[in-house]
Amino acid sequence: MRAVIMDAPGQIDVTEREDPRIFEPTDAVVRLTATCICGSDLWPYRGVEPVDHLLMGHEYVGLVEEVGSAVTTVEPGDFVVGSFVISDGTCELCRAGYPSKCVNAEFVHGGIGTQAEKARIPYADGTLVATPGQPDDDLIPSLLAAFDVLGTGWFAADAAEVGPGKTVAVVGDGAVGLMGVLAAKQLGAERIIAMSRHADRQVLAREFGATDVITERGEEGAARVRELTDGLGAHSVIEAVGTKESLMQAIGSTRGGGHIGFVGVAHDDVKLPMDQVFFSEVHLHGGPAPVRRYLPELIELIWDRRIDPGKVFDLTLPLEEAAEGYAAMAERRATKVMLTL
Repeated sequence: MRAVIMDAPGQIDVTEREDPRIFEPTDAVVRLTATCICGSDLWPYRGVEPVDHLLMGHEYVGLVEEVGSAVTTVEPGDFVVGSFVISDGTCELCRAGYPSKCVNAEFVHGGIGTQAEKARIPYADGTLVATPGQPDDDLIPSLLAAFDVLGTGWFAADAAEVGPGKTVAVVGDGAVGLMGVLAAKQLGAERIIAMSRHADRQVLAREFGATDVITERGEEGAARVRELTDGLGAHSVIEAVGTKESLMQAIGSTRGGGHIGFVGVAHDDVKLPMDQVFFSEVHLHGGPAPVRRYLPELIELIWDRRIDPGKVFDLTLPLEEAAEGYAAMAERRATKVMLTL
């Protein structure tokens, strides 16, 4: 089968891999309909993370082709959406609502790689969710968005305790930040402040529910949020970047006692001034999103056409042109790239 391999930073190759097959009775093999490129894929692409012939991709939708003997919730022919973290669905952490911390957790990129024609998904019952039927073609981008960027933005909003009557600020205008805006709107936020310097993303943020857009960053951005909230700061802040600047901007934008949902992937060089964090008196909750927890609700919202997160894809390419998709995202010519098969 054809699949995307990152040979080294900046080097994307679409080449032949062995077709996946069932190894364990809990496995499923999925023939992918669409996949996409994630902002986190850009870390190794830019050389921030080590990479050497890495199997790429962790976002996927498609048709179940084969299942192991122990799989009971999906069957061949089902159209499925899955999480970017493999989870068994039965361990104590899964049952507590944190499948991304499952005792059998495995990230889908690397060992599996779903920028490919097919993928073997371990623990299919705990990882995959079947849609109510075969989706119309126009629903596929939204379903593809559900299990990573939408699920991650939703978790960020949930972790930030977004709710009716609250003011929400969103740090980051990439795909996850925009999904955070959409999630905040769906969860009933009264005011949603999007932080963005990109005109096209500002338009989409307003379409998803932003009531205000500010262009300032860093301390200036935090000061602008406080100015818009009677000097107090937002009740809830979504942080969707992962840098020191973005995290401190989020903390500075949050009122005392407020909540931050942080889902931007941070790295070793991100060091926070803990005295400022300590005296901010804010709640911090985040990490890899437990997307599987939210998938049934998100699929229902998409299936009933109450939300359209697929609008976040602004470039669609065939799998063979994956290298151009990576370049477009790295150069900020695209917010989110969908790869079709």
